Amino acid sequence: MWNEYLTVVMMAVLLRLSYELSRPTPTILLTSTNPNAGPSTYQQKEWAEKAVRRYAEAQEKKWHRWNEAMFEAKQS
Repeated sequence: MWNEYLTVVMMAVLLRLSYELSRPTPTILLTSTNPNAGPSTYQQKEWAEKAVRRYAEAQEKKWHRWNEAMFEAKQS
């Protein structure tokens, strides 16, 4: 019984593997040659840096509040 089950499972795995390997892989272009297509790479870089900076500031505030709640409040 287990041999039959294992055979069916292996056949399913091989079918899925052959399906996945036969699918074409999509190509993703990160930049566009059309200037009207959207924001430039420079602008995207600025936005990413701004997002990282704001995330770091938010994390710093969160850890400061956590530190106050955990340690400074108990010393009183």
